[in-house]
This record gives sequence, structure tokens and C-alpha cells, in this order.
Amino acid sequence: MVQNVIDIGEREDRVINIVKAKHGFKTKSEAISLITKVYEDNFLEPQLRPEYLNKLEKIRKGKYVKFKDVKELRKQIEVG
Repeated sequence: MVQNVIDIGEREDRVINIVKAKHGFKTKSEAISLITKVYEDNFLEPQLRPEYLNKLEKIRKGKYVKFKDVKELRKQIEVG
């Protein structure tokens, strides 16, 4: 576990306290962990996340159908 001393504003402290209370956490550290996890899931580049690499590998192993052009694709969609 890494420990840090940080300076935050009053507003940011209130937000952390709200998250802490809303989720029933005992410490602000738990609230900050949740906030960073949500940020990671929503804003970081997907290629930085290991689950993205697993998903990409599954896609690569999948079966594909190649089409010469859009007309051929439309025929396949309309038939299937």
C-alpha cells in the first residue's frame, strides 16, 4: 500500500466525504479508491486496461466474413 499526503480544497474534501457516506465507507481512503476506479473505467484509454486486451484477443480469435463491398454486406444482412 502506498501512502500520500495531499493538499485538497474544501470542495474536493466535501465530495470525498459525500462518496464516503453514500457508500458506507469507514475511511476517506476507501472513497478515494472508488473515485479513482470510476475514473479509470470511464476516462483512461482502453488499451491501458488489461480487460481490454483480453476482449481484443477474443475478437481476434473470432470468425469473420469478408465482403467485397457494401452491396454484398447489405445482401447478407437482408438474407440473414
